[in-house]
Amino acid sequence: MRATALTTLLPFLRWFPITGDKLRADLIAGITVALVLVPQSMAYAQLAGLPVVYGLYASTVPVIIASLWGSLPQLHTGPVAMLSLMSAAAVLPLAAMGSDDFIVLSVMLASMVGVLRLLLGLMRMGILVNFLSSPVIVGFTNAAALIIGLSQLSKLLNVPFPRTDNFVLDLWNVIEQLPQTHIPTLLFAVATFVIIIGARRVVPKIPGVLLAVVLTTILSWAIGFERNQTVHLSGIQNEEARLLAAEYGATRRAISWLGEQTADLNRRIRALDGADDQESFASRTLLEADLQLLMRELDQRKRANNGRQVKLHNLRFEHVATKDDQHLFFNKGLVPESVITDGHTWRISKVDAEGVTMMGGGAVVGSIPAGLPSFQVPEMRMDFFWTLLPSALVMALIGFMEATSISKAIAAQTRERVDTSKELVGQGLANVVGSFFSSFTVSGSFSRSAVAAKNGAKTGMFAIFSALGVMLVLLFLTPLLYHLPQAVLAVIVMMAVFGLINVRALIRAWKIERQEALVGVITFVATLAMAPQLANGILLGAGLAIVLFLLRTMKPRADILGLDAEGRLAGVSMNDVKPLGRNYSVVRFDGSLNFVNASRFEDLLLEARSKNPNARAVLVEGSGINDIDVSGEERLRDVIQTFRDNGVELYFSSLKSQVYDTFRRGRLFHMLDETHFIRTKSKALEFMEARFDGSEPLEPAKPVVGPKTPVLG
Repeated sequence: MRATALTTLLPFLRWFPITGDKLRADLIAGITVALVLVPQSMAYAQLAGLPVVYGLYASTVPVIIASLWGSLPQLHTGPVAMLSLMSAAAVLPLAAMGSDDFIVLSVMLASMVGVLRLLLGLMRMGILVNFLSSPVIVGFTNAAALIIGLSQLSKLLNVPFPRTDNFVLDLWNVIEQLPQTHIPTLLFAVATFVIIIGARRVVPKIPGVLLAVVLTTILSWAIGFERNQTVHLSGIQNEEARLLAAEYGATRRAISWLGEQTADLNRRIRALDGADDQESFASRTLLEADLQLLMRELDQRKRANNGRQVKLHNLRFEHVATKDDQHLFFNKGLVPESVITDGHTWRISKVDAEGVTMMGGGAVVGSIPAGLPSFQVPEMRMDFFWTLLPSALVMALIGFMEATSISKAIAAQTRERVDTSKELVGQGLANVVGSFFSSFTVSGSFSRSAVAAKNGAKTGMFAIFSALGVMLVLLFLTPLLYHLPQAVLAVIVMMAVFGLINVRALIRAWKIERQEALVGVITFVATLAMAPQLANGILLGAGLAIVLFLLRTMKPRADILGLDAEGRLAGVSMNDVKPLGRNYSVVRFDGSLNFVNASRFEDLLLEARSKNPNARAVLVEGSGINDIDVSGEERLRDVIQTFRDNGVELYFSSLKSQVYDTFRRGRLFHMLDETHFIRTKSKALEFMEARFDGSEPLEPAKPVVGPKTPVLG
């Protein structure tokens, strides 16, 4: 096997031989990236609705695979904010967040995204990303960044974030809870922000994210920031609160049962797909009706429980520990005078089968399972496959678009060559192989790739070093992360995504082309309105962009020409000029002449004829016609014949070679002689002036069949 073929199959062979200088540079870059990767991956795992350890899992094997089979050495793959939120949004309607089913479906989704990217890469279909215009991407990115960042607001305030199918209403519920803000949690968030910003200015060589994690974790441990107590329902000394908590727990169990029933009905409905007998059709109709009823009831119960969750959290309690080691919680201000409280304010954090979890402090990461992810074949639940497929396809394209833009930005600095199809293969393999090690969807990270490039990464070995660093954390350091405040992770996410907001790009697009900018604005609004289903927003934007493109293709720029004050040809509709010629007209058509816009071309010629009834000829200035299809050629022949029947001849100038060759292969030269095709615009105008407006018109030329080249000009 030749060396080129071998490096195509195993692209990481290009790294070798690795010199000592390169290895040292990669080691330093890898360690630096790992220090950023650990807290980021934990934050993005929570954004995906998963326990933080799954972020660490996604930062091991997928990182190594992507670096080995990727195209750009400095691109770092792993958990990213946008795909994490899209993963959560795709899986949330199918399973309760954080549940075992939710984890299984998240890993399954990663596998699907990986397979789709791998297929697109092997078929060299990276060109598909071109269907997403720049304003659509900017509009979607801005909306997604806002959604991701604002979804972390509840963690900064330490209040519930009830999730429904309407992100805006959910966010409003959080804003309404502003008076219930847990001040110590908010102070940790502010401190994190100050540390990260301050580190950039004071000690830029030390990652501010790492510094914030270390300092806040130590402080959280020192002050006992977490203060939880799980008690039986009877431990709450308030009947109204007990009833509310009991209703919440019962409804939560009912929601779980309804979720199982809807999944079962979906399976039974799909089993009847393809059956065309009357009995199967009737059964499917009944099952679909039952499914609609269950979905309506499920939605009602979720909304009711969201309200109960907020009410429970807004209650305030004081804690009393009795001599026989019982824990009682009284409404704040209603504690009997004979007992002594611990002086803290407590809230109801969670209600489940184990009891009621009371929170007297702030939320921390908590216990993280130690050890590396084990090899496990991802569970493929085919009853959810078709439901997840649209989201998987959009995530595959969005992730590829993100990785490609990052790669090109870095390649412009490093002068590396980026092969988008190879990058698709690397990203696809990373997700597929990663799903066998409990990874959720990963993609290229702009922040970590920028850190790698800034710290002198030379080969993909730096990413392997960063993955090894995460493995060391999983093996030995997880207990040290127990007291890391959740608010710190929320700030890390917010600062990462708010940097993606780019309003100037939309303003610039508005100045250049308002229709395209309007599509970007619609994409932005639609993505916000349809959140958390982000895929719907960008699909709508892409659809509008394609429709706009088709409309432009159907109505290309076309105009009757005249001469301006400086003697240049100009369109009469856009300029204050008169049409050329007394006995002839000149028109320009800027676009391919095909089945979509052939009628537009015919309308232009008819308009030129109607505006100059004395015209005996129409000259088509054809430098803007790039190609012509069968429909366009047939319509053109019809027009030539119609005009000729009315005593009007059609001429062409400045045709491109491919258009002229199409005319020659068709029947057009059976209708026109060679004088009707003039090579240059200036010669064509001289000819038209002399023949039709001059005192001595030229004699009509004899028809010649199939000339090879134009004679005039």
